[in-house]
Amino acid sequence: MKKRHLLSIALGAILILPAQAQQIDGFSNASGEKQRKTEAQFLKTVDFSRFKEHLTTITSEPHPAGSPANEKVKDYLVKTMKTAGWDVVVHPYDVYLSKTPGESLVEIITPIRKPLNQQEYVLSEDPYSSNPDLWKGWNAFSGSGDVTAEVVYANYGLKADFERLKELGIDVKGKIVLARYGGNFRGFKAKFAEEYGAIGLLIFTDPGDSGYAKGLVYPEGIYYNESSVQRGSLLTLDWTGDALTPFEPALPLDGKTKIKRLNPDEVGLHTIPVTPIPYGSAQEIIAQMKGKPVPSGWQGGLPYTYRLEGGKELRVRLKVQQDREYVRANNVVATLKGSTNPDEWIILGCHYDAWSFGSTDPNSGTSMLLSLTETLGNMAKEGFQPSRSIMIAHWDAEEHGVIGSTEWVEQFRDELSAKAVAYINLDAAVSGRNFGASASPTLKKIIMESAKEVAFPDSAKSVYEVWAGKKEEPSIGNLGGGSDHIAFYMHVGVPSLNGGTGGPTLYHTNYDNLHFYEKFADPTFQMGGTVEQLVGIMSLRLANADIIPYQVSRYAQDMALHFENAEKGIKAFDTAFTGFEKSKAANTAMKSSAAELDSKIASVLKTSQVDAKKLKAINKDLLGLEKSFIDPKGMYFGDWYRSLYASSDPFSGYASWVLPGIQYEIALKSTDRLMEWDERYSKAILDLKQKIDALIKKI
Repeated sequence: MKKRHLLSIALGAILILPAQAQQIDGFSNASGEKQRKTEAQFLKTVDFSRFKEHLTTITSEPHPAGSPANEKVKDYLVKTMKTAGWDVVVHPYDVYLSKTPGESLVEIITPIRKPLNQQEYVLSEDPYSSNPDLWKGWNAFSGSGDVTAEVVYANYGLKADFERLKELGIDVKGKIVLARYGGNFRGFKAKFAEEYGAIGLLIFTDPGDSGYAKGLVYPEGIYYNESSVQRGSLLTLDWTGDALTPFEPALPLDGKTKIKRLNPDEVGLHTIPVTPIPYGSAQEIIAQMKGKPVPSGWQGGLPYTYRLEGGKELRVRLKVQQDREYVRANNVVATLKGSTNPDEWIILGCHYDAWSFGSTDPNSGTSMLLSLTETLGNMAKEGFQPSRSIMIAHWDAEEHGVIGSTEWVEQFRDELSAKAVAYINLDAAVSGRNFGASASPTLKKIIMESAKEVAFPDSAKSVYEVWAGKKEEPSIGNLGGGSDHIAFYMHVGVPSLNGGTGGPTLYHTNYDNLHFYEKFADPTFQMGGTVEQLVGIMSLRLANADIIPYQVSRYAQDMALHFENAEKGIKAFDTAFTGFEKSKAANTAMKSSAAELDSKIASVLKTSQVDAKKLKAINKDLLGLEKSFIDPKGMYFGDWYRSLYASSDPFSGYASWVLPGIQYEIALKSTDRLMEWDERYSKAILDLKQKIDALIKKI
């Protein structure tokens, strides 16, 4: 799945940074002093060499979900974490997906017959490019078929693009659509093409978006060359996870617990053949198109006038024969048990399946987490034990539709609702040198504070200073779609964070290998240890704090801005709209309570000792705050998405929708349910306020 826009963490080599004088959020003076010593020991214990060793091993072979090579990666994860002293459990699921590309071909039939390339070139500079186990470009969950037809160009394949074609009098019915990657999730390109009557879809990365129009291409530079193909899933349903088991875990078919599965024919999976091609092949088609020139904004980077239609003389054949089957997916979850609060969980995760080698996406994150497992394991052997349990999870089958993590969340939904302090997602988390993060409101401060404790490699600055640049505070995004935080945050309501370092990427191509990583992503291999240090500091603070260090006041600050933006969006098509008065009033009331809670917690920790029983009660209540936004009725675009606060954009698949119930109405330009949403949001916010007020009295 796409996660490049979610990533960018930049953290550093071991330098001695000035000790911070201020109190650490969540810690009393006494426990804060102990935490400082723990953090200093942790930073010294990180072995920067381990990241490269793990990355080299894990990404030595292509390992998509369900392959024997992915099974080998799973075994390596289990062995490494057990050796580090963690309690390791493998959670198996039988999920329904396309295990292999099957058979495919693309060729021009007329005016001249010409087969088109579907796979990356073998490059003398890149020893990995000749691996015999590499596959053609493919889109998992494509329909099967063998079709020959005229061609229509649909820009990025957005719903608006298909609507524009209709306005221009271009009939897509019975045609093969050619669309470029970008703008939305590739599954929606297929969904819209099928809805408008297309019988096939070809998707390519345009050189104007990543290719020679941007700069030097691989292997000389970081951009797609004419043979690069973006692979990816097309799974597009009203829920995330396994296609046949919404709300329920896809437990093994041969297990004791039987799960009712939907009929694959009734789920709404794609039926038309779809495959990605490189822009070198798309050029062969575009060069022969004879229709009207495209409207403004639709021209790409190939050296031809882009046209809406190919004309009757240009006919293209597309064949895809791709089977779907049950595939065993295995999540590997390791636990370092907490000493005083073992039933409060800090969960860190990254998937390990990849479309090819996966050196940046995802296994830079996998390798960093393995090294973190070893670092904390070495500290545990010397007597260290976190107060809360730290769990490190390696998810399977993410690339096919964020499947492994979702099934685990659905299996342990009730426990997670009661026990999970935070989920930290680290998909492709060491892909360059640019640090960035997206987070739920309560976790934004802790990542910024943790970044102040880690040195940025090859500089005299902290990660925080490099990240913030000239701003007073670095920008932190809102969580959208595309990776393994979705079920935790949007289905169950666990405060979540997605972070990592970003940089150049040959996203989902066969060139995402160790040669590319070493040449372009991080030639010094310093970022793996640096990200580990930052993630470790953040995890240790969440695990050891006397009171869970959520910044509760951030809820009101962020929501005020989001309601303001939502009202602007509605007034753009309904000037009579007066605003979400109930929700804003509730937010104003909650703001005062939240600020008081933050202040009272800080004061209590600074001036007095709180007994353990009282601390346990406070932390239990803190775990319930995010659940105020979990509404069993869910969203109208899919009731699996239960968070009123955030969701992935159901039309793009990637973007963050904050206040998603309202955003859906804006997307539809509808005012029918605005009063309902004002009621539902004000009720949720007041519920949060009541919880905060009860906590204040308890403290």
